[in-house]
Amino acid sequence: MKLRVGNKAPDFMLKSHLDKEVTLSYLHGKTVVLAFFPMAWTPI
Repeated sequence: MKLRVGNKAPDFMLKSHLDKEVTLSYLHGKTVVLAFFPMAWTPI
């Protein structure tokens, strides 16, 4: 799925640093920042 600037993000689930499942909808109304670090945890 490709998003464009201004599109709403679809709901999704990720595990937190506390190993708990968190959905985007659970954080509704809060500031959310996603950071992606491709291959940051790989030996490559």
